Amino acid sequence: MKKRSIEFYVGIFMIIGIACCAYLIIELGGIKVINKNDYRLYAYFSSVAGLKKGASVEMAGVQIGNVISISLDTDRLLAKVELGIHENIQLAEDVMASVKTSGVIGDRYINLSPGGSETKLDSGDTIFNTESAIDIEALVSKYIFNKEDKSDDK
Repeated sequence: MKKRSIEFYVGIFMIIGIACCAYLIIELGGIKVINKNDYRLYAYFSSVAGLKKGASVEMAGVQIGNVISISLDTDRLLAKVELGIHENIQLAEDVMASVKTSGVIGDRYINLSPGGSETKLDSGDTIFNTESAIDIEALVSKYIFNKEDKSDDK
């Protein structure tokens, strides 16, 4: 009987230990299990190179949400980005979404610039004013090839 009692308490201790480990993994890993306080918005970009699921959505340097998913809209042939915005943030319908880089070679994120409209976006609405990421490689190659063309003209 005493052996069963010890086994019972060891089992309870193991369950509590596993629950604590799971909680730490979720909290430290930044995994969101329940997104009750977010509403969804959609934005279409011609390029979201380097943007990843889970990237932050910021306004005035403050994180106000996350990128939920990135997919290709086959009808428009544009990148469709689903944004999860905190419930207490109300955005005007003329808000502008831009893909930005934190630092020189940092991670990509979505920056929202506030609009002046009285009409607010609701869950499921689309942000129409968007600005895609700047492709540094394309700019560098364009500069290099344009420079070569000028030297050939002489």
